[in-house]
Amino acid sequence: MGKAAKNLTEGQKKARRKGKLIVTGWIVGAIVVVIGILVAVGAIGYNGNMNKIKNLEAVGSTIETPVYDAENNSYTITISGDRELKVLHLTDIHIGGGFLSISKDGWAIEAVATLVERVKPDLVIVTGDIAYPVPFQAGTFNNKREAQMFGELMDKLDVYWALTFGNHDTESYSYFDRDEIAKMYYENSLACGGKWDKLLFSPGPDDIYGSCNYTINVKNDNSYVQSFFIMDSNAYMGDDPFGIMWNYDRIHDDQVEWYESEVNRIKALNGGNVVKSMIFFHIPLTQYRDAWEEFRANGYKNTADVTYDYGFAGEGDEKVCCSEEVSPLFDAVLRLGSTKGIFCGHDHLNNWSVEYKGVRLTYGMSIDYLAYFGIYKKYEQRGGTVITVQPDGSFTVKAEPLADGVYRGSEYYPQ
Repeated sequence: MGKAAKNLTEGQKKARRKGKLIVTGWIVGAIVVVIGILVAVGAIGYNGNMNKIKNLEAVGSTIETPVYDAENNSYTITISGDRELKVLHLTDIHIGGGFLSISKDGWAIEAVATLVERVKPDLVIVTGDIAYPVPFQAGTFNNKREAQMFGELMDKLDVYWALTFGNHDTESYSYFDRDEIAKMYYENSLACGGKWDKLLFSPGPDDIYGSCNYTINVKNDNSYVQSFFIMDSNAYMGDDPFGIMWNYDRIHDDQVEWYESEVNRIKALNGGNVVKSMIFFHIPLTQYRDAWEEFRANGYKNTADVTYDYGFAGEGDEKVCCSEEVSPLFDAVLRLGSTKGIFCGHDHLNNWSVEYKGVRLTYGMSIDYLAYFGIYKKYEQRGGTVITVQPDGSFTVKAEPLADGVYRGSEYYPQ
């Protein structure tokens, strides 16, 4: 204590303490006011985007109501005759839901609505990162708000849809964990008679890794012609719970065992005939990296194992952000001979599609306006992917860019 302070009278000391309390009170009050303003702005913006959703026109669906099998965590869609089934694959929507992302959330909503209205799919499959509850970009930790906003969007568009989780849907610092968000989706889904009655979702078996492992089977008259495996590629490895080191998780061994048992179960239902299938998840397999590195090393020309179809590698150094641990899934795919197409998201600037060892590996075009800094100014990577399933279960894949005339398809690496 300085000499001057020692010489203060008791009254002067009391006045000084009172002054400090007043200043502290003003600071705390100002902080509370600022927080209140930000919360109010966020609420107004959120409600504004919800009103935008309410004003959209329904697209509708022409397929029969799918049937849910609770015992096997599976849905069945029935088509007949020569009818095709059109699937729109979307990924990395990245709705922030907070005061910092109001405009970009609105753009994402408009992008999804535009693609659904244009494609008029029978089914939309979203491979994760619907929500982006990163506070310094979104302005909130509340990941349920983003999920609910997307649910309301799809409900308004009135098309059947399914989803799996990405690494951002349930961050370790988010208000709600993976199981809680899965429960919210499930309780609102067709399976439970929920308000989103065109949502096809299941958390999947309790005894395997992940919170959304389930199947959607397609029957043409009395035969199974295609199965969609929706799988949880999880988020981060245990030594990187916040994802700071980009140490991504993978599809675990028990999930692969479940996949194999489902392939065999559906085969048995189909009179012993293997049913063609596709797999949808968020984080790419290491085989995506293997395929692209082989293609790149060969001067961007096809090899014995890699056949290029379309798209480009836009990530830095053409990186594939997969796990460093190899999942046994791809080996199971080759061994079982059912799956001929795998679809993922995660790397927002990669949207290529190649065939690797007889299996089509495809990155979905992303929606993201928020997560990658400056990505709202880019456009070549933004859009969806259209998968058309023929009556016999064979399929075609094509990119569906949001903006017309900006996507050059296979011209990036002409063969």
